Amino acid sequence: MSNIAVIGFGALNMDYLYGVKQTVLDGEIPVDHIKAAPGGSAANTIYGLAKLGLRTGFVGAIGNDEQGKTCLKELQDIGVDTTHIRIKKGNKTGLALCISDELRRRAIYVLPGANSLLNSQDIDVNYLSQAEIIHFASFVDEQQFNIQAELLEKLAGSVKISFAPGMLYAARGMQTLSPLLRKSDILFINKDELEKLTGEEFMSGAKECLKQGCQIVAVTLGKGLTLEPGKVITGYICDKAHEYKVESAADFGSQLDSTGAGDAFAAGFLFGLIKQRRLDECGRLGDTMAHFAMREIGAKQGLPNLHTLKEIFPSITSS
Repeated sequence: MSNIAVIGFGALNMDYLYGVKQTVLDGEIPVDHIKAAPGGSAANTIYGLAKLGLRTGFVGAIGNDEQGKTCLKELQDIGVDTTHIRIKKGNKTGLALCISDELRRRAIYVLPGANSLLNSQDIDVNYLSQAEIIHFASFVDEQQFNIQAELLEKLAGSVKISFAPGMLYAARGMQTLSPLLRKSDILFINKDELEKLTGEEFMSGAKECLKQGCQIVAVTLGKGLTLEPGKVITGYICDKAHEYKVESAADFGSQLDSTGAGDAFAAGFLFGLIKQRRLDECGRLGDTMAHFAMREIGAKQGLPNLHTLKEIFPSITSS
């Protein structure tokens, strides 16, 4: 039995969230709101899993500044094991400037800070090998990408790999990502990232990722696509034998901010896998978590606890 269900491995940032009515390429626009909150793709997912009651941990780096203390405390307060988060003295914690508009368009600008100082000596392979799943997400710099790729060759064979490349890694292309894709049991990727990675539309692109070695590909579709009359599909999931289209069934009210929605989807999906649910059920759990996340400004504020999730999916979330 694994001591920890899921360990996250990725960047830790302080997010500065700016909400605007519309994004502009050149010009001026008033800001509706500004909010600062801890972020980082893998950290958002791990926070969501911890809030659902799973034992979780995290591997990453922060600076010894107020932003780093805030990021660390938020994870500790929700029960994440933070003993393998390294503090890089004299350096600043990573920063992400996130601009989103009312059409759910987003631009994210990243200053990596202490994330770029994470080195191979900071990584405890034995710690990571006790996890049931390791959830990888992107870094800005080449060194950390190489550390992740090399780590995959050292981990215990019992560990499943979950991978959320984001646009930073997707833009590197299929050949560069191949060492991570061929080891990935679950790939989490949105439609735009998948099309950038493969050069194909999302369904055939997902199949290409399966050919690379991924066992499961879960694609999020943003606002959704009408693939069948009267049905809005918000996700697409496939493995080598099946494919599923995720349709939102519940009304979750107004959506204020899409920041972290994909990370929340990953949390719900991984929760379902840990609970040994079917892939279509995992997809519905992921979609539900994403909708909760979008009800509040910031990646984590709207995420539900297990009691709230059980009110919607009593059978799916039972042990």
